[in-house]
Amino acid sequence: MLRSRKLNGHQARMAYLFISPTILLFAVFTVIPVFMAFYLSFTNYDVLSRMDWIGLANYRKLINDDLLWQTFRNVLYYTVIFVPLNILTSLLVALLLNKARMGVKVFRTLNYLPTLTSAVAAATVWLWILHPEFGLLNGFLGYFGITGPAWLSQTDTAMASVIMVTLWQAIGSNMVIYLAGLQGVPDYLYESAKLDGANALQRFRFITWPQLRPTTFLVSTMSIIGALQLFDQAFVLTQGGPANATKTPVYLIYQQGFNQLQMGYASSQAFVLALAILIFSLVNMKLSKAEESIV
Repeated sequence: MLRSRKLNGHQARMAYLFISPTILLFAVFTVIPVFMAFYLSFTNYDVLSRMDWIGLANYRKLINDDLLWQTFRNVLYYTVIFVPLNILTSLLVALLLNKARMGVKVFRTLNYLPTLTSAVAAATVWLWILHPEFGLLNGFLGYFGITGPAWLSQTDTAMASVIMVTLWQAIGSNMVIYLAGLQGVPDYLYESAKLDGANALQRFRFITWPQLRPTTFLVSTMSIIGALQLFDQAFVLTQGGPANATKTPVYLIYQQGFNQLQMGYASSQAFVLALAILIFSLVNMKLSKAEESIV
């Protein structure tokens, strides 16, 4: 008994020893910066001059910041369109690639490749594809006598273009998550449903979709958080334009902090964004639980 206790104590000490570097790095590069940013949000820190405590002045300033609220409207519009499309498309691709067919692994790999691509590199390629004069997309439309728009320079198509690019890059990772969920559904449920005369649509509605609810909750939560943190594609494709139509909160925080050196004000914006992400995540959790209780 004593020997077993000593062995367990030794294993616990070794475990703490091995995870201590990760915990230390997490504290240095995540926990401490968060607390520092929270403190900076109550100051007028601008990197160049002395830091002064100003209390809630930055947060009061946010209330009348029209540009900030426009960025939230932009990202809300983006989220409302992007998240359902992401879930629907990823699930559809996963259903198509879930069967053991010839070459299915190749198609899975091809669909996952965009996820491995750097967001900046992919957006740069799409910048050429969506070019109004020399772009591949407008050139393709020209073969059918269609004059393509200036995708990234018009207010009515800029955000749609950003959604298209980010959707193209996000499908692969969510497809893999849905594939894992689909392969976790017991085969006997489908066999029993077939014996009862259920068609493919009924099997999906009453077996596949209920079994995938935890997976869909994970995908939707990750998609919402990713949508609210949109930056790379908007920065490379449109620089927040035209007329701030694609400017996002993260892009605005970047400009306030690193271009205008208003670190204190940028920190307050960052915490407002974090609060918005928390609220959206909690709402998504409540909706998911409500749907499960109905079922």
